[in-house]
This record gives sequence, C-alpha cells and structure tokens, in this order.
Amino acid sequence: MAGTGAGYDLSTTTFSPDGRVFQIEYAMKAVDNSGTCLGLVCKDGVLVAVEKFLLSKMLVEKTNKRIFPVSRHAGMASAGLVTDARQIVQRARDEARVHTENFGEKIAPHVLAERTAGFVHLFTLYGSVRPFGSSVLMAGHDDDSGYSLFCIDPVGGCAKYTGVALGKGRQTAKTELEKMPLKDMTCAEALQTVAKIIHKVHDEKDKDFELEASWICEASNNQFVPVPDALIKEAEEKAKAAIAEEEDAE
Repeated sequence: MAGTGAGYDLSTTTFSPDGRVFQIEYAMKAVDNSGTCLGLVCKDGVLVAVEKFLLSKMLVEKTNKRIFPVSRHAGMASAGLVTDARQIVQRARDEARVHTENFGEKIAPHVLAERTAGFVHLFTLYGSVRPFGSSVLMAGHDDDSGYSLFCIDPVGGCAKYTGVALGKGRQTAKTELEKMPLKDMTCAEALQTVAKIIHKVHDEKDKDFELEASWICEASNNQFVPVPDALIKEAEEKAKAAIAEEEDAE
C-alpha cells in the first residue's frame, strides 16, 4: 500500500485527484485486519460477538475486552484498534449521561448512534488529528423503537442493520448471517450459529482467540450484559462438533 497515496495521504484534509482520502482508507484497513465482529437483531433482542485474539499465553482471561457497556440499555462491540474504540465508547457514555441529566430520560439508540458518529466524523476534518482506526457496532433498546443495531465506521458513517459483520472474516460471516432466519430466532438460539461462524472464519495462521459475546434481550431484562460463560462454552462445543461433522461429510 506504500506509495499509493503519492503525497495525498499526509493529511485527512487532502483529497487525491480521484476524490479519495487515503488516511480514512488506511483507518478502514485497520478494521479489516482485526478479528471478526458480528452483530444481529433477533426476535427477542440483539446479540454481538467478537473474535478476540489472545495476544499472549499469559494473558488473564476476560481482559483486553472488545465489547463495552455504554449504558444499561446500550453497548458497543469493536473491530480495529481497541484503544481507539475505547475513546468512541467514552464519548457515547458521555452523550448518554448528559442526555439523561438534561431531559430526565434515557437516550434513544438512534440519537446516541448519530451523535457518536458525528464525533467520529470530526476526526476526519482536521489536519491536526487522525481518523479512528476502529468501527463499532452499537446495540440498543428503547420502548418506542424496540431493539436496534447500528454500525459506525471510521468515516463517521452511521447505518442501521439487522445483521452485520466486520473484520477479517466479514465476507464469509456476512454470507452466513444472510442465511439465518433472524426474525424467527431468539438470541440464545442464534448464539450457537454465531459461535460456529466465528470458529469457521478463524484463520489458523492467526493467534488463538477467545469468543466474547454480549446481548440485550428479554432474557437480560432489556439490559446490555455479557452472555453467561456457561452458555458461551456450550455454544462453542456444539459449534466445533458441527464443523467437525461437516468436514467429515466432505
């Protein structure tokens, strides 16, 4: 990729002759090189899951998280540079807190997503800063709009999805998500399929990984919480068995 910018990649304020902003493209590349991140809206809630690479054999379990709560009724999963994602999450927390203090009610998910995306977009407008090398999936719930899932990218774009994938295995994962009858599945039922997708798209050349997952659904009383470890372990065991059966059949 070196040299493709030909001097147009030194600042986010410079467009190339064909209308490209290379620094933003480099930020998106950081997202594409990270572990796979999935989000899907089921009939009873929203499930997000991340392929979290284990950077060291001595890394303590449940550390170096890639999924973060924003408020009781919203949370984010990240792909790309986790340090950049933490800044996006902190901004979202501030937006949620200030809204509640000013208006006495929880912020609507679409408002929170749009305000956070606006903050991300600001970092593509000035030469003194760089774009965030991270995309986030935001899961939320409110009484008016129900369950919702948004994706915020390094450009500051914000879009609503029923299912979305980020990271290295995004193409294969997206194809698998499109096959799932999400409207007829509960989050608990979708967990095994999500575990299977992440194990299937994992590149053996990469480091070992830990499956991290959270949901906001009826079972969690519409609060964003981590999926219980026992359920994740059970889903991974069934996923590995299903993959093994498919390989044997071939």
